[in-house]
This record gives sequence, C-alpha cells and structure tokens, in this order.
Amino acid sequence: MGQAGLIGFMNVGIVLLIIGFSVLLSMVQFELGPLSNLPPARKWLMTLILGSGMVAFSIKLIIIATLINFPKQTIQRNVAAQKAPLVTDWEQLNKDTPRIRLEGMQKAYVWRTLPDRAPAPEWNPTTPEKVALGERLFHDPALSIDRTLSCSSCHDVRKGAGEDHRSDSLGVKGQLGSRNAPTVWNSGFQAVLFWDGRAASLEEQAKGPPVNPVEMGMPSLEAVEQRIRDNPAYRESFAKAFGADQPITIRQISAAIAAYERTLNTTDTPYDRFVRGDEKALSAAQLRGMALFQSVGCVSCHSGPNFSGASVFDPPPAAQRLFPVFDSPKYVNRYNLTKDAGANAPGSKQAIWRIPSLRNVALTAPYLHNGSVDNLPEVVRIMATVQRGKRVSNDANDNQTIIWSSRDRTLARIESAPLSDRDVDDIVVFLQALSSDRLLARSKSGA
Repeated sequence: MGQAGLIGFMNVGIVLLIIGFSVLLSMVQFELGPLSNLPPARKWLMTLILGSGMVAFSIKLIIIATLINFPKQTIQRNVAAQKAPLVTDWEQLNKDTPRIRLEGMQKAYVWRTLPDRAPAPEWNPTTPEKVALGERLFHDPALSIDRTLSCSSCHDVRKGAGEDHRSDSLGVKGQLGSRNAPTVWNSGFQAVLFWDGRAASLEEQAKGPPVNPVEMGMPSLEAVEQRIRDNPAYRESFAKAFGADQPITIRQISAAIAAYERTLNTTDTPYDRFVRGDEKALSAAQLRGMALFQSVGCVSCHSGPNFSGASVFDPPPAAQRLFPVFDSPKYVNRYNLTKDAGANAPGSKQAIWRIPSLRNVALTAPYLHNGSVDNLPEVVRIMATVQRGKRVSNDANDNQTIIWSSRDRTLARIESAPLSDRDVDDIVVFLQALSSDRLLARSKSGA
C-alpha cells in the first residue's frame, strides 16, 4: 500500500473511532448504566472496559501516523537494506529465448564492448606518422636475417585473422617454433604479451621476434637498427614520425610497430552490436551460449571487453592462470597440454599461461599454446573439463565430480549439471559472435 493509501485509511479510521466512542458513551450513560444502577465513576470504568478494543485501534492509528510523517527514518531505511532484485521488465528477444532485466542485483557480471581505440603510453602517443611507419616495418622482411620473413609472415593482418593457421610457426631457414602464433588483432588491449606473458607492452614485445634465433634470426638489436639505417627510404618516414634530429634506434622501431598494432582493432562484431543495444544481433542459440559462458564460469578468466583477464581492463594479477587446473588424462595426454610449462618451472605438472583474448577465436584455429586442437567445439570441451571442472555429458544424471586433495587428504563431491553437446554447440556459436564482420567476410572469400 502506498503512502496516499495509508493516509486515506487513517482518515476513515479516525472517523470510525469518533463514531464508535460516541455510540459506546451513549449506551453506557443512558442505557447500561441506569439499568445497573451504577454511580457515575463506575459508568466511566465500564466505558473504558468496553472501549479497550477502540483504545488498541487508536494506538495502531498513532503508529501509522508516525510512519507516514517520518518515512526516511522508518520504512524506507529498512526497505533499502532488504531490497531484493526487482524484475522491471521482460522482453521477448526472439521466439525461443526470453530475456529479463533485473535491477538491484549485486555482483552481476557486466558485459562490455571494446573501445574503438587502444590506449597508448604517454611517451609513445599514437600518431598517423608512426602508424604509417609501423605498418611498413611490420610487413618488411628486412627485419629477418635472410630477408625472407616479416612480422606479417606469422601475423597476417592483410589477408588473415592476424596469425598463420599453423600449430608451430615457421621461422627462418625452415625452423619450427614450439608455440602457436597468437593473433595480433586487438593486441593493443592486452596488458602482457606472448603466451607466457613475459612482455609488459607492445613496444617490449616488438623487440623479441627479430632477435629470436628460431623466428627472424637477427644477431642483435643493434643489427636490427643498422639494417633499417642502411635503407635510405626509411629516413624521411622516421623524421616525420619522431623528428629530424632523432637517430633511428630500436626504441623508435618498436614504438612505431606498436603504434601500428594499436590500430588493429575489431569492434564490428555481432556481440558488440548486441551490447550496444541491437537486441536482434544475436540468435537464440548465441544468447543461450552467452548465458552458459557466464554460468559455467568462462568469464572468470575471459573477462572484460577483450575477453581476457590479461587485458588493460583488468588488474595485472589476473593476467595468467594455471593450466590445467583439474587433471584429465584424456585431454592432457592426447594434446600434450603439460609438455610445455609456459611461465612455470620446466617439468611442472601444471603450466602457467597468459589468458588469451577470445575475440575472433572462431577464425584463428588451431588452438591452445601448442596448436594441438584444430576445432573450436573440442577446445570448449577441454576448457570446461580441465579449467572449470565440468563434466561433458548428455546424461543429465551424470552430475557428480569427486575431487581428492592428496595434500590436505580431503575428499569433496561437487554436484553440477553436466555440459551437453547442445550446450557446447551454443557456446561455440556465441564465440562465433565475437568474430569481426570484415575478417569473417575476408575468410569466406579467401582474400
């Protein structure tokens, strides 16, 4: 009942109370009193006894009047403290998947879109001159010892999704690396780079591949500097980007490449359109997958606008994770998941890896640090099992996981709904909604 309703109730109550007392007083004074031969004092006592119910009703009216006149000190304070989630509206997004909006929810996961521009350090602001120079350097094979490979050889951004679709990247002299090349798209939003997270910025990362003996094979950073200085065509570009009085150094070379990489962003995805307000951007299956992505706990690692806890949007401590968290010989042995320990000590039973971004993940097979998995549904099954401890099964009764801690000598039973094949498919189609429209069109055309 609202405050206006309470006031109306008060007015009616007061009128009834006055009428009731008047009738009672008349009955005692002129009928019951004379019949009982009561003296005046006893007549008043009889009136009070018979009117006790009216007295109680009067007290209630006084309490109600107090609450109405001082709402902030009484009702509203308690209501605010105990406020439950309030369903404010229900929207039917499509035939199969309804959606509700809740207000007042605590700690709800907030879905966010990717900004159009990646942040840059104060000492290296992004300028058109640096971007143009960086793009040229990024595609220049002169940065490799035999002039056969450029950055774009493993991170193809003109025709591909920013990687090379190889399990192990191919370096100079036909050498194979030991890890899968991650996409360079949206790398400007990552706080740490490389699979093991050893580089704290794009500028630092850009210095690594040229002098890696397996990748581009240059003997030193000084040799990289000299290679660029020896090319007269670069002098004017460096002068425009950094000033005519500045020498060409590895600091400037890496700064220009980083500036270019910060422009390689993809915000043209169905997911981004949906979060911006286009509620028809995602299909029913993608919405189910989005809900599962949250409820299964994928967002605990792949969070924020860039779908990575290693991004600039999240605290640095969230940048790396143990892998695998839950032992699963079926997957660990089949895909050699622990052969490379990443940032952990060699020989460790668990590796430590930087959390990769999932943007454009449907376009960047093969997957994982070693490129051992070539299809996205299998990756979803692996991650659900070894990182989230989920059971992947179509049997609804297969919902128990037994966990033994040899260190603590404790046993725990966890009950949760298994992840069905349909659930896996729904998560996969949601991940496909993270693909850039232009990159997807390019991949379909083979351009």
